[in-house]
Parts: sequence; C-alpha cells; structure tokens
Amino acid sequence: QVQLVESGGGLVQAGGSLRLSCVAAGSIFSIDAMGWYRQAPGKQREVVATITSGGSTNYADSVRGRFTISRDNAKKSVYLQMNSLKPEDTALYYCNVKARTTWYAPYDGWGQGTQVTVSS
Repeated sequence: QVQLVESGGGLVQAGGSLRLSCVAAGSIFSIDAMGWYRQAPGKQREVVATITSGGSTNYADSVRGRFTISRDNAKKSVYLQMNSLKPEDTALYYCNVKARTTWYAPYDGWGQGTQVTVSS
C-alpha cells in the first residue's frame, strides 16, 4: 500500500515563499510522473506543475517563473518551491504520483492536501 504524505503549507504574506514536500511511503517499484495540483474554494482542481521521470517540467502559466518543481527519486519525493506568492495562489495543494507498485501494477494516487494561504 502506498501513502503520499505532504508537508510545508502555511500562511504567508504576499511576496513570500513556501516549499511544499510530498513523500511516497510504501512499496513502489518505479515512479513515473509526479505533480502538484491545487483547488481553491468554489473552483475546480487545476494543475500547477508536473515533472516526468526524466526531469522534464511543465508549469501552469499563472505560476511559471515563480514556482519550481523538483524531485528526488531516491527519496521518492517531489517538491514545489513557491516564490513571489500572490493572494490568488491561496488553495489546497495536492501532490499526485503516477507509479508502479510492481512491474505490472500501475498506481495513481493523491496526497491528503496541504493548505497554502497568502495574505495581501
């Protein structure tokens, strides 16, 4: 069984920074893509940033140049460095991991969410 544990959210003033972390605990054979998504109240969940197993990254236009996604395969972890935060970045942030628990068994899981609140 795989569990995704997130940390690093909190309350910060506009212009500040936060670093989110997500670690995959449990039996994993290999990890493919990893990513961060967010959901603000009354809105649909949206992609923030993704990173492939080869390290290729993609960002939402709203965060490009301010956020940086990275991963540490040895630690089965993905990170999101968020700089120059804006009030509109306020949301519940979720990590997503696409992996295999065995060579034939795919896994697509979500963390429990970590709240990021940016005050103006």
